[in-house]
Amino acid sequence: MFKNILSFWKGKDFLGQVLDEFKEMLDDTRLMYEMVCSTLLDNAEEPDLKKKIYEIDGKVNKLQKKIRTRIIEHLSLQPTVDVNACLLLMSVVKDAERLGDYCKNLYEVTEIVEKPIDRTLFSQYFNGLDKDILTLFERTKEAFIEADKGKARASWDYEHRIAKRCDRVLKEIAKSSLSVNEAVCLALIARHFKRIVAHLTNIATSVILPLSELDYFDERRALE
Repeated sequence: MFKNILSFWKGKDFLGQVLDEFKEMLDDTRLMYEMVCSTLLDNAEEPDLKKKIYEIDGKVNKLQKKIRTRIIEHLSLQPTVDVNACLLLMSVVKDAERLGDYCKNLYEVTEIVEKPIDRTLFSQYFNGLDKDILTLFERTKEAFIEADKGKARASWDYEHRIAKRCDRVLKEIAKSSLSVNEAVCLALIARHFKRIVAHLTNIATSVILPLSELDYFDERRALE
């Protein structure tokens, strides 16, 4: 089904424009994630980071509204045309918008952390998951744009491994001797990482799931 939709897009100005705007949302949220992690975990200096993050998030929100408006206008004029593609885009565009929200939430951790997070301490709990998520951003875009089933299925493995690790982090932190501030900040990072990965996986698996099962990739995976 997705292969048919993708070939349909390539010959449709309307859907082509929407797809370009959606790619822009994914690129923007990836940039947000990268900037925040660089500051939060590697202590890189990014002037006016808050302003930049909120401006990009605002741009992502506007793109979502623009895409929704395009879809609604298109369906109101041609209610029986491109319905599957429009419904799919309505779903994944919300996931892309939520990516921006969770990247913004990650930024908020930088405002409450009392001292720079030690990369060695972070690695002890997360073991490089921040880099894995950065990779997943790119693979998700490739899976969706290219309708690559292999990359879409690979996102399941990423999501499962990262989600399980984030859950273990919370249990380990609860038993640790970390300061209250360190424990709270690391716990927040774990929860935000898990949600970012879930929304990326929703987008990637839209390539291989029927419309009725979008957002339920975990249930589908359990059956396979």
